[in-house]
Formats: sequence, C-alpha cells, structure tokens
Amino acid sequence: MTMDQGDNEHDIGTADYAVRVATGMGAFTADEWERLGGATRNSSDGYNPFLSHAFLSSLEESGCATRRSGWQGHHLRLETADGALLGAVPCYVKSHSQGEYVFDHGWADAFERAGGQYYPKLQCSVPFTPVTGPRLLVSRGQDRQAVKAGLAMAVKAVTEKLGVSSAHLTFLPQADLDVLEASGFLHRTDQQFHFFNEGFSSYDEFLATLASRKRKALKKERREALASGISIDWLTGSDITERVWDDFYAFYMDTGGRKWGRPYLNRTFFSLIGERMADDILLVMAKRNGRYVAGAINFIGSDALYGRNWGCIEDHPFLHFEVCYHQAIDFAIDKGLKVVEAGAQGEHKLARGYRPVTTHSAHYIAHPGLRRAVADYLERERREVARTSEYLEDHTPFRKDELQVSGQASSKTD
Repeated sequence: MTMDQGDNEHDIGTADYAVRVATGMGAFTADEWERLGGATRNSSDGYNPFLSHAFLSSLEESGCATRRSGWQGHHLRLETADGALLGAVPCYVKSHSQGEYVFDHGWADAFERAGGQYYPKLQCSVPFTPVTGPRLLVSRGQDRQAVKAGLAMAVKAVTEKLGVSSAHLTFLPQADLDVLEASGFLHRTDQQFHFFNEGFSSYDEFLATLASRKRKALKKERREALASGISIDWLTGSDITERVWDDFYAFYMDTGGRKWGRPYLNRTFFSLIGERMADDILLVMAKRNGRYVAGAINFIGSDALYGRNWGCIEDHPFLHFEVCYHQAIDFAIDKGLKVVEAGAQGEHKLARGYRPVTTHSAHYIAHPGLRRAVADYLERERREVARTSEYLEDHTPFRKDELQVSGQASSKTD
C-alpha cells in the first residue's frame, strides 16, 4: 500500500483485531461517531466540542485539513469481525509539523541530517487545536481499557505498515497517556495556563482571591480596555450570523496574517461550524462606534470553555486581555463552567488568574536510534517543565492562603 492511493479506506490487519484506516470523516456515520466517548454531550468522558463529528468534518470539507494542506486524514477504526465500531483515533498523515503546538522540528532536522526521512509522520490529534481531550475514543458499552489498549497497538501497527517515521498523540488526558506508555510510547510534557472556577458567584468574588496589588491592577486594566467607548457582546447560537462571521474572519485574517504569519482556517470553515454547532460556540465581540472591531472565538464543552482564535482591526490598550481572558472568566462564572482553557503558551495569562497546568503527549518513534535520542531529550525536558511549573506556581497572583487550592487545581491535566 502506498501513501498516494485515492481509495476512501484501507484495511490493515493485526493478529488480534481488525483495523481500518479511513481517509476521511465520511467513513464514519454520525451515529457511530456519536457513540464515542468525548464526542457528544451525553458522553461519560464529558463533551469536548473539538472531537465532535461536526468540527472534524468541517475541517476536512472546508479544505483546512486535507492532503493539500498537509493534513491527510488516516482515521483509525477498531472493528469487530462484522464491522461494528469498537473505537477510533482521529489521525492524519502529515508532511510538515505546522499547526500542532507540540514542537518536533528539532527531531525532524536531526533525523534528516543523519540521513533519515522524518516526513511523512502520523499525527493523532485535532488539527490546529491545542486542547486536551481523549484520543483513544471508545464506543459506549465497550470494555474501555481493552479497547484503548487495542487502539494503542493499532497506532503502532499502522505506523509500521505505512512506513512513516513516527506517530504522535498530543494533548492527552491521563487515562490515554497511561495506556500509551504501557504500550511503549514516549512521554512528553509541556505547559498551558487555565482558569479554575472554584464556585465563584461573580468576577469580584474571584478577584477577592488575589493579592491586593494584583486585584487593583486587573480592575484598572479592565477599565482601560473599554475606555475608548468599547462595549462587549457575547454571541452564541442564532446570534452568530453570516455577517458576524464576516467581521470575525476579517479580524482573524488581519491579526493572524500580520502577527503570526499563517492563518490555518478559511472562511468556509467558519460558515460550516456556524451551521452545525453554533450552540457550542461563544464569540466575544468588541464594538466601537456601532461596528465590531475585535473578537475572540471560544468553544463550549460540558464543563469547560476553550479559547481559540482572536483578531482585531483596531488596536486598543489591554483589549486583547479583556476579550480573550477576562470575558472568558466572566462567561465561565456566569454559566457555571469549571475551567477556562485559554490556548497554548502565554505566561502573561498568569497575572490574570490563569494557573500553570502540565499537558501531555505520547510519541512512537520507529527508528531505534532516533527513539533513543528522543527518549533522552524528553527525560531532560520533563524535568525542566516540572521546574518551570513549580516556579510559576510560586508566582501566581493569588493570596498566600489560596496557594494550596491553586496547587490542587493546577495538578489537573484534562
């Protein structure tokens, strides 16, 4: 089998189970996918909107995650002999390392300097989305541990069968990580910043947990963000019209193209998710002089708000912090959500009440020499991430009597 076949599906056999590799989300019926843990609101794993059939299929149908963009779908189906779906893994064959937020460019460069070929590789994740969630998806009513173990072995089998250099499962919950480590995958850690809602009834109640100087600074920052006559709208469901999407897309393209250089999402994608999952979306939009000038898109899970993309066409002091971080906290408190995940990186979030959280990924490296080198690197990297997390935890804006709560919250990984 070659990587360039145009068939919709490929079969890969193993000794213990049947694995099918599907090149698109169209290989799954909506009913099949909705039975997978984490993919719907009635899931026992909690609902992660990025794992929904609507989100993943919209990425493919819009052209954002396709072979042309370097994200060729190779989704794993673990099946019974009669074709019933036991579990699945969202996977892509990648020809680059962009849009992943777990950086392995150094591994690729070293391997290719040594005469190896790092690309293509297998990426098991949600494209362009640094959000922790299940990757080993199990159908309802199945033996979770047995199916997860089968999926872990299936990832290795597919990696070998396709002849790719490696497989990478990123932003993992602890349950998936444990299974993958037991199957020989290498463990990698990184760091994000999350807000934890400790049952606050208002933003002021949250502020009361901060040291006095930090509390005053955030109040001043929020006032100044709106000082130019700016108002904030929360839009969700039917409030998100195509005209609103036009405004938000202009912000996304202006800021993404100018500052970050590579917007990954196209206008069609936003229309598709607006049609299919508008109730799972929160747009925080800033208005001045009767028109929107900035906005941020968030996705709403069963107990979390996930901040994703931001953009603006006017620059105002502190407006980015207001729209992306403070308003997200306001919304989470108002709706009783437990967590705000504000995306990748960003130590500036610490001063705004977001706490350091360790994220996890697992990596299967086929070449023994590269595997040894990566394993050695990851051991040192994990120690550094742990040291950095400990340092940052000691420099949160919370009052000293809140540090114990802060430590307990930041130990969460999913």
